[in-house]
Amino acid sequence: MAHIQEQKFAELGLQKVTSNKGIVSYYRSLNKASDDKPILALLHGYPQSAYIWRFVIPLLQDKPIFVPDLPGYGNSAPTDQHDKVSVGLRVIEALREAFDNGGDTAVRYPPIVLIGHDRGARVADALHVSIGKADVMGFHIIGLALLDIVPGLYQWQIGDNAAAQTGYFHWSFLANVSIAKPMIVAYGGGNWAEAMINRWAGSNAEGLERLKSGDALTVYRSFFDRESVIEASCRDYEAGATVDLDAQTKAIDNDQRITAPLLFVYSADFLQKRAKKPIESVWDQPFSDGSALITPIPIGNGIGHFLPEEAPELTAKALLKWLPSLKTQAR
Repeated sequence: MAHIQEQKFAELGLQKVTSNKGIVSYYRSLNKASDDKPILALLHGYPQSAYIWRFVIPLLQDKPIFVPDLPGYGNSAPTDQHDKVSVGLRVIEALREAFDNGGDTAVRYPPIVLIGHDRGARVADALHVSIGKADVMGFHIIGLALLDIVPGLYQWQIGDNAAAQTGYFHWSFLANVSIAKPMIVAYGGGNWAEAMINRWAGSNAEGLERLKSGDALTVYRSFFDRESVIEASCRDYEAGATVDLDAQTKAIDNDQRITAPLLFVYSADFLQKRAKKPIESVWDQPFSDGSALITPIPIGNGIGHFLPEEAPELTAKALLKWLPSLKTQAR
């Protein structure tokens, strides 16, 4: 049912492009990007695809937008490098190809804002920390918006918390690829994806209706019925338990951290239950330069993990209020 995603993004005025390395992305208005109008790169999480952004995109008005299926997810080709920095570089490479093909602006290249949910937020975090204040393939990251995640290292450190263990059981399970993949295949990849979405969604009736509208579960199920997607997503979590964890530990040891303004939007009902400290401070030092950089925005009222689908208006409102503050950060 990948055609549902294709049709929806076409209706929203987005163009489709496939990079040389098989990353399928959708974009609009890249030729209008400038210092005052950065490109917004919307990165999805697990177990979903770019389709999660279908409600937020029209609310972001005329902003230049780039929305990929992450490597191995959705319609994008898998990669043999699953660490989040490598995934991020592949996404930026795809963005650069799309910009070069369709962009026509005096700014070469315009600034970008990485907006990630779940695994996409981990890609955004890791990529930014790895390059610091430098450009990446000509693009300058002027801000990060991380939706409903805590730092990976912190997540592993709270493993003695029963709520965290049960809520995030899939972290350890999926990281054991040789066991997880055949079990998910046997259970049915589509069944697994739907079960996980239902498990992490909230209790708000309107939010649940929005989440499932537009045949969303059919779209996500169809992608996870592919063994290649199951394999890639398991490798994603395997990297999260190994090379990504090592990289974040080394970054802290080397005083590398988030230095860009950070918007942290989270489910007040979902994420706080899985933390040992006030959730609004979870991205403070040593993971960033400090609270002065961070704008925490809780979303409550029974809204669960899938903020862009369960509460798109509130998610977009938080983004639109925060984005103007980044203008002075541009080159």
